[in-house]
Amino acid sequence: MNDLCADIGYKSINHAGEELCGDHVDVVNTEDGSTVVVLADGLGSGVQASILSTLTSKIISTMMAAGLSIEECVSTIAATLPVHSNHGVAYSTFTIINLVRNHTAELIQYDNPLVILIRDGEVTDYPMTELHLEGKKVYRSTIRLQEDDVFIAMSDGCPHASIDNTYNNDWKREDIAQFMADMSLTGYTAKVLCTMLVDECDKLYGYNPKDDATACVVRIRRRVPMNILFGPPSDPDDCNRMLNLFFSKGGKRIICGGTTASIAAKYLRKPLRAKSDYDASSGIPPTSEIDGVDLVTEGVVTMSKVLEYAQNYVQDNESYEEWNYGHDGASRICQLLFEEATDINFFVGRAKNPAHQNSDLPIGFDIKMGIVEKLSGYLDDMGKRVRVSYF
Repeated sequence: MNDLCADIGYKSINHAGEELCGDHVDVVNTEDGSTVVVLADGLGSGVQASILSTLTSKIISTMMAAGLSIEECVSTIAATLPVHSNHGVAYSTFTIINLVRNHTAELIQYDNPLVILIRDGEVTDYPMTELHLEGKKVYRSTIRLQEDDVFIAMSDGCPHASIDNTYNNDWKREDIAQFMADMSLTGYTAKVLCTMLVDECDKLYGYNPKDDATACVVRIRRRVPMNILFGPPSDPDDCNRMLNLFFSKGGKRIICGGTTASIAAKYLRKPLRAKSDYDASSGIPPTSEIDGVDLVTEGVVTMSKVLEYAQNYVQDNESYEEWNYGHDGASRICQLLFEEATDINFFVGRAKNPAHQNSDLPIGFDIKMGIVEKLSGYLDDMGKRVRVSYF
């Protein structure tokens, strides 16, 4: 293993008039630290295409994660999936990105637009070996990973996106590659990069897509730890133990909650200072400062907003601009957790805040614990390594 990791994001838009997408992406982590990403494009659109792509991606990702060969995967797909009534073939097209312990990427591509590799901000060619499996031409590549490598897989609804039924010859794969190479220099996350690509395709379709369009981005980066302290411990005698562990961890530190911040300031023997640049229009309580802490915010109200943003992030990411450009406590937590962090350590105190026991307030201990549980789940969906310790 090394200290590289994969930031993975994907987004789809449906064929106009269809409730289901005919493309499907699956991501499976294996016991040896590898990750298998499969983007499948079912033939046609609608329900039948959705079934074909979902089964294809599920079968391939599960079998690849179990260590079976691509030959076995393709044979199983051919034997398992129903035959398309119009096209007479039994499976969808697919792209596989197998990240072997974050050292090597194995690409296996069948009839989707070829994966784009961006390295050092430049579109980069890579070697391909042609295979013939079950009568189909499949390309295999092996690429040694480097920090900041960006891989872009897509369904054929992305190239040539146009407002009518004719191909847009000004939006070919090489044009997409250059568009994404420019965007990759910004340091955006994989989720944001694929959102930008799919949104551009949607725009070129006149927001009336003539095909399902899906992009999946894999961005190779170094691991970045982040630590977040939320609430005082249930037993006051555990304060020093919790704070010792919190401040001994490497990485940036976030403290949420006024009481928690006061305890941390006393532990550090540093003043707790209110910030003067508070913007009341955000509706989020103001932040504070403690020397040695990267961010100090209010607790439950702020974290509830972070949870709302996290739910949106793993869905359509439409709230991106709101939190990415925001300066309030919730936005800044999102910037640190969603964009910077790869490994997140929660230190959660179980103490009940007497101020929250008023029945007129919609805030309670169970809500606080629920925020942590749900937020941890969304961060896990983002591909973060999350560890929660309770005190």
